[in-house]
Amino acid sequence: MPRIKNIYVAASSQHVGKTTSTLGLVASFMKMGYKVGYCKPIGQQALKVEGFPVDKDTVLFADLISFVIQPDIHSPVILGKGATTSFLENPCAFHYKEAIMSAAAELESKNELVIYEGTGHSGVGSVVGLSNAAVAKMLGAGVIFIIEGGIGSSIDKLNMNLALFREHNVPIIGVIVNKVVPEKMEKIRHYLQIWLDQANLKLLGLMPYDESLAYPQMWSVVDAIHGKVIYNEEYLDNKVESFLAGSLIDAVKIKENQNLLLVVSTPKVDEAVTTVRYLTRRFGLPKPPLAGIVATGLGEIKKNTIDFVKEHKIPLVTTHLDTYGSVIKISRIEVKINRETPWKVQRAIELIQQNIDLDYILQSVKL
Repeated sequence: MPRIKNIYVAASSQHVGKTTSTLGLVASFMKMGYKVGYCKPIGQQALKVEGFPVDKDTVLFADLISFVIQPDIHSPVILGKGATTSFLENPCAFHYKEAIMSAAAELESKNELVIYEGTGHSGVGSVVGLSNAAVAKMLGAGVIFIIEGGIGSSIDKLNMNLALFREHNVPIIGVIVNKVVPEKMEKIRHYLQIWLDQANLKLLGLMPYDESLAYPQMWSVVDAIHGKVIYNEEYLDNKVESFLAGSLIDAVKIKENQNLLLVVSTPKVDEAVTTVRYLTRRFGLPKPPLAGIVATGLGEIKKNTIDFVKEHKIPLVTTHLDTYGSVIKISRIEVKINRETPWKVQRAIELIQQNIDLDYILQSVKL
């Protein structure tokens, strides 16, 4: 494989762990003493930073690397709502390629290594001539490809997505396999290695599935169930590690867990809270192990419950959904790493450092 000057992190789809892996790589190389730049060339979901749209992942990396966000440098192209149709109507009005190359020139002049984070699957951006493969080729970058743990389906997705990079003759540094069930680690490693050897691809490492990275926060619970926050909105950053069914309080869960989400029908909230209060005292716990309470359906919330949530600073949320519907919605939340989840940031860094062949990656890059 030819030596390359930068790294482009790509993936088979959304929610595979691209941002988490990129975060770990950036932090690991910085810890090794390298000056590392970051860029999200093509963004889709943007936040406003001083009036300018910036991809939301860029904000997270600005906190990590401690750089002042320059939208045209760190997030040069945003394909937001209506962008693709506008481009197709009048492509000459847009200068996306020039914007990306200008950002790259600036970053590469000031850093020893620049890590570019892709978006979605390999073909995202093709409508404007900027698929992940096309952008990586423009940037002279080698690709680190992220896939989810598995065998047959993972190989199929990897092969399909790599076809576009092969078409553009983009060098592939290697493959990271993410979210591998620990009990299946060696089996997956064995069979993936067979296929990757045949394809002349480097297996950079497997990262075990870490449940803590999948914990949602209360604000995402509120969004998922279209809830209304009744009390303690300022504590919506609380993480949720497990459910607690209000119809049958599990005493063992109360004793052995933290950050539980109590989901209960509104008429039974007071009864459930009384049980939680009793078990908290019985087990000698310093405080109730609740991240929040979701009161479902119609009914009146009694004063005892209101006093309880105020005393212990527990977010209380109501929703028109029933209990079953709420649990289904919450269980389907796609959890993304963000600046409000410092424990996830640290764990992402640890997983990369413990499981990925960082030396091989550095040997592949012309520093």
